[in-house]
Amino acid sequence: MKRFDKQFKLEAVAMVLEQERSVPVVAKELGIHVNTLYKWINQFENHKEDAFPGSGNLLPENEEIRRLKKMIADLQEENAILKKATAIFAKHQK
Repeated sequence: MKRFDKQFKLEAVAMVLEQERSVPVVAKELGIHVNTLYKWINQFENHKEDAFPGSGNLLPENEEIRRLKKMIADLQEENAILKKATAIFAKHQK
């Protein structure tokens, strides 16, 4: 599957949105499927400058979700360790 960089996608979207050219014409000129161009336009309209983050990169809101999930997992692990330590200390107090 052919990959297109962010700049290519932005230029394709601009041809439709700024130059008011039709999606089928632009898609044919660029050698991409019409649905692909519609998808890029939708992504751009939803995320503006954050659209097309690139391979391995996430949109800012997804990056924040990933960070928070990791933080929750770390805190859960710390809690489990503290509970075990509390149980051990309580056992030795008797």
